[in-house]
Amino acid sequence: MRIIATLMAMFAASPALAASGPFFSLQNTNFVVGIAFILFIGVLIYFKVPGMLTGLLDKRATDIQAELNEARKLREEAQSVLASYERKQKEVTEHAGRIVEQAKQEAQLAADQAKEDLKDSIARRLLAAEDQIKSAENAALREVRNKAISVAIGAASDVIAKNMTATDGNQRIDESIAQVEAKLH
Repeated sequence: MRIIATLMAMFAASPALAASGPFFSLQNTNFVVGIAFILFIGVLIYFKVPGMLTGLLDKRATDIQAELNEARKLREEAQSVLASYERKQKEVTEHAGRIVEQAKQEAQLAADQAKEDLKDSIARRLLAAEDQIKSAENAALREVRNKAISVAIGAASDVIAKNMTATDGNQRIDESIAQVEAKLH
């Protein structure tokens, strides 16, 4: 069918119909070119060049189809890898959110614990300060008492020294010595 269509196209568009003189003569160049063309087409058909061209085109078409199939497989694989990475990214984002939330909770707990520790420390320091104040008060009271005693003793000794005579002093010394001897023996 292709051959008939080719021959019809060849004869329909033939420039030989426009030539002058007898057409079927070797003197007519149009006739010679037409015969050469027909021989050339015959040689091509004899050596199965159209079949070879068709085979080459078919091979090229199958190669292109294989490349398309490979590209489709690669595209599907890339889409699955992309979906996998998107899932992993979503999981990582969720995990990061959980980590941030946990860190916030831990920070809040640490802040609460620090507040409690600070309150305890302040309470301990207040107790220690109160104890220091009490001991300072006691020390001051003891010092005032000791000072009052020493002032009272000094005043009493001054009063006794003014009121006592030498004979009274000797008599008291003798009595004191006697008491000491009695207690020691």
